[in-house]
Amino acid sequence: MTAQIDEETPLLSSEQPQTKKKPTPLPWFQFSIVLFLQLAEPLTSQVIYPFAPQLIRDLGITNGNESQVGYYVGLMQSIFFLTQAFTVLHWSRISDRVGRKPVILTGLLGLSISMYCFGLSRTFWGLVLSRSLNGALNGNIGVIKSMMAEMTDTTNISKAYAYMPIAWSTGGTLGPIIGGSLARPAERFPHLFGQNEFLKKYPYFLPCAVPATFSLVAWIVTFLFLKETVRNPISPLQLLKIKKGKANGTLQNVVGSQDPSASSLPTVKSKNADLDEQEKPMPLRSLLTPRVVIAAANYAFLSLVDISFRAIQPLFFSTPIHLGGLGLPPSTIGNILSVFGVLNGVFQVFFFAQIHDRWGSKKVFIAGIASAFPVFLSFPVINYLAKMEGLTTRVWAVVAFQIVISIMLSLSYGAIFIFISAASPNRASLGATNGLSQMTVSVMRAIGPAAANSLFSLSIDKGYLGGHLVYYVLLGVVAVSMVVASMLPRHIWTN
Repeated sequence: MTAQIDEETPLLSSEQPQTKKKPTPLPWFQFSIVLFLQLAEPLTSQVIYPFAPQLIRDLGITNGNESQVGYYVGLMQSIFFLTQAFTVLHWSRISDRVGRKPVILTGLLGLSISMYCFGLSRTFWGLVLSRSLNGALNGNIGVIKSMMAEMTDTTNISKAYAYMPIAWSTGGTLGPIIGGSLARPAERFPHLFGQNEFLKKYPYFLPCAVPATFSLVAWIVTFLFLKETVRNPISPLQLLKIKKGKANGTLQNVVGSQDPSASSLPTVKSKNADLDEQEKPMPLRSLLTPRVVIAAANYAFLSLVDISFRAIQPLFFSTPIHLGGLGLPPSTIGNILSVFGVLNGVFQVFFFAQIHDRWGSKKVFIAGIASAFPVFLSFPVINYLAKMEGLTTRVWAVVAFQIVISIMLSLSYGAIFIFISAASPNRASLGATNGLSQMTVSVMRAIGPAAANSLFSLSIDKGYLGGHLVYYVLLGVVAVSMVVASMLPRHIWTN
């Protein structure tokens, strides 16, 4: 008896081979190098968080008005992502042509120079200029994600993205420790640096110099050991010649068509000319497919929720209790943020791949976004208990609860990275797809710290909703993010 089939029955089973296919081993040496390089990014961004509020106070730009600190901290944090939004797509598209390695080298050098400049800045606008330079020269975020996707396939990509947070967690651990411990070293360690006039004049240079130097070391490692993952890259000089020659392209075509002997002459072709059309980078307009737009929108809203929390958290810890915060010193803030980094890294490495493979990308992503509800609700609870009891065990218990729950928010990153990689129209456009997604994220991250910290200061200054207006607004942002997340498909897209 033959089985009945209809027109919708697939001729070949697509599920059976996938269940039997063994995971491809990760290229551990190259993969480890990429993780090492990625550490430069969170180190340079996280190191300033513990001392940023105190730095603004020391500059005297607020004239002693505590409620204004949040405005300037938010602006200083946002300017990096604002300048990055203008350049990250261009860096990613360039990496599709010249290769990932030259762009990563440029980005690491930009990180190093800008962090040294940040530590030497003694005015607010000097800080803004340094952070602008940091964002404009650094396109590594999207490029490194593209490189990781090119090193993997569908059988091991979830495992790869489980290791990806190691760099961010390590940076999230070491950065706050470095920033909190080494800020104002002449005062904190007088027996070592008390006579150092340079560190007295530039009290925040030392914590900035550590990640800046690390970026230089990462540059050397990249130059010596990292292998290119783009199949047929062209040299940067050749790319410049191609762009310069476009102005004469039409004239050359006309002359060639009128020359009867032109057909017998050998033609000079670039390496990309031999590639199949499906293996060539696509025009930017062709990337704006529904799947790319949906993936990029979800990545953007996730980043807005996450960066708002990361920006408010140290400001909340630094603000005096009677104004709505917790009144902690930079060293304690750095220790708290580093605890999150350790817990997040351990959880992601040991549990993300299993959770993702069991529940799927969409469910993991939505669960992570939903965890932001209790995370933001914890802020007013912590302050209320601190006002009633001081820094008691119950206060620290709620702080610990907030840190643990916020780990769920980080799970969403691994899930959405898989969606973005699958959304790319072809392999050669992976960098541009990541760059386009990262551009939208940079816009959101530019808006997030400035808006969230400004709302925080406004809530304190005007006393809106008991000083808690910022948390209600952010809960609304989380609700909108949940709606956008519902647009993701149940299963990963396939080309």
